[in-house]
Amino acid sequence: MSPLLDSLAAAFDTLPLREAGGLGASRREALDALRRDGLPGPRVEAWKYTSLRPLERRSYGAASLADTLEPSWVEDIPAPRIVFVNGRHAAALSELSGLADGITVEPLSAVLERGDERECNILARRFDRADEPFARLNAALAIDGAVVRGDAGAIAPQPLHIVSIGTAAAGDVAYHLRHLVDLREGTQLRIVEHSIAATPHANLATAIAHVHLKSGASLAHARLQDESANAHLFARTDAVLAREASYRRLDLELGAALSRHELNVALQGQGAAVDANGVLLASGRRHLDTRLGLDHVGRDTRCNLVWRGLATDRARAAFHGGILIREGADGTAAALSNKNLLLSEGAEIDSQPVLVIHADEVQAAHGATVGQLDPTSLFYLRSRGIPSAEARALLTAAFCHETLAVVGDAAIRGVLAARLDAALARMEAA
Repeated sequence: MSPLLDSLAAAFDTLPLREAGGLGASRREALDALRRDGLPGPRVEAWKYTSLRPLERRSYGAASLADTLEPSWVEDIPAPRIVFVNGRHAAALSELSGLADGITVEPLSAVLERGDERECNILARRFDRADEPFARLNAALAIDGAVVRGDAGAIAPQPLHIVSIGTAAAGDVAYHLRHLVDLREGTQLRIVEHSIAATPHANLATAIAHVHLKSGASLAHARLQDESANAHLFARTDAVLAREASYRRLDLELGAALSRHELNVALQGQGAAVDANGVLLASGRRHLDTRLGLDHVGRDTRCNLVWRGLATDRARAAFHGGILIREGADGTAAALSNKNLLLSEGAEIDSQPVLVIHADEVQAAHGATVGQLDPTSLFYLRSRGIPSAEARALLTAAFCHETLAVVGDAAIRGVLAARLDAALARMEAA
């Protein structure tokens, strides 16, 4: 056993609500599987570009709600919002006024306290593969998160903000969030998911989001990861789309020492569509890892994926874009574009586009590039009197901002653009 797994196993023994909803046995099973298989090494394909060896030597205490909650932490995040601080629901910072009729939001801890097994089955999912260690960890230890449900035909005029805030505690702590977004037929909702830091910290967080979109449902989902420079974050989104469902999302990976996000989307119903864009901004010694898994099951499904990566200093970014078109998924249209810029000699970017086709009559394309800023474009800007540093900043900003087009809400797009520009400015100043 590693110090990491030892410390996390110790947290299980004092976990509140551990047995709620009849989940005690499945939680113990998930923890036992993690301890049996351990953390994957570099020979495991899914982890070949992300080493967990330094993390194995660290220990984390159990997290609790911070003693002091500062309203300033969320002053720029409008309602409706549900807030979690170090993995615990912060009712004092949450504000759910303005929710549309037919949209309900509550913390997972409230669901567990009611103890209804059917409601709690979000945590009963098994993760059988040894290369899913942090999903197993989440299954064993998560006791909070956002549970979002939309009745058939409900239309939300305002975006919902799901906010996870990390802050310093007496020592480094680990916390785990499990979210559910369940939208019935024809529901329309926008969500902005924030993973941010209130104060510098070196905590470990895991988060899993289950997204269920029934026929004709529409979800626009923006995720901002701007965690503390020494934090470790392992996030995963599993989405299932029914007939004619639409899922649009943007992921901005801007912070943390080590961050990994897995986005898995099953397009099960005919005509289901996904537009998913993202930016990986790696600087210093940061390591960012993103894995996409698009599974086309139904006929006439569509995905369009545009991802951009930047790496400078001694940072590393890893991207895996997997698209599977199953037998019978005729009429599928799938496109993946992953372009990356290396801004220093010590940086590294690894890109793996994977396209597997078992159907006929499909349109599919994927491409990945890793290069440097175009010297011709730099020369053009310099010839117009723009200083070299400013010219580089303009080109890198334009390179990243292309992904923001997936966000239809102008106000949300403006907020995300500002956070992206601030991160780019930090990178240039370092």
